[in-house]
Amino acid sequence: MKFFLDTASLDEIQQAMSFGILDGVTTNPTLAAKEKKPFKQLILEICDALKGGIANAEVVSTDTEGMLREAREVVSWHPNIVAKIPMTPDGVRALSILSGEGVRVNITLVFSAPQALIVAKAGAYFVSPFLGRLDDISQDGLVLLREIMEIYRAYDFKTQVLAASLRHPLHVVEAAKMGAHIGTMPFKVFEQLFKHPLTDRGLETFLKDWEKARETLGDISGPAVSRKGAR
Repeated sequence: MKFFLDTASLDEIQQAMSFGILDGVTTNPTLAAKEKKPFKQLILEICDALKGGIANAEVVSTDTEGMLREAREVVSWHPNIVAKIPMTPDGVRALSILSGEGVRVNITLVFSAPQALIVAKAGAYFVSPFLGRLDDISQDGLVLLREIMEIYRAYDFKTQVLAASLRHPLHVVEAAKMGAHIGTMPFKVFEQLFKHPLTDRGLETFLKDWEKARETLGDISGPAVSRKGAR
């Protein structure tokens, strides 16, 4: 499973990149607006920070012609940019044309299996089902993800499933178990993947025990200390 960060913050991207496990970034107009930078500059800075990873840049037009114009523009900025287009009739029309041109498109705001089936047939590069937003209205987002994975496998669709709106580590784990190609998450969820109370407790115990034994064992980087009775 590839890890994408759902952010436009360069600081968060750089922190995640330091672990060597980040594969890309998803942005949207809300996230981009928070950074208060010209959009093209922001996306190019994200591309540079990702060092070969994928950057998703979303269009803001709602009509087919506007989506086509903006999608062609953003993908011209850098070879690792994927255009994000919403799941609307106009969006699907734009997708069909763009996929025929070889433009990689991520169809976002997908909330049903029929929508996912449509965009796969139209040639989407990524499909983004929003799990957490379904949970917010008392629907199980993981059920949707399971349906999409079953349909795509049945017909061998090439569209990659990008599980989006992941709200907690369990979302990430369940999406991975189902075989989602990508999981995109906020930085705080990414950080939570590292944590477990038993890891913290175990490390604390190990360090306490080591501190007690330092006089005998010495420091790891220091000279060896001879043991009593050594011959």
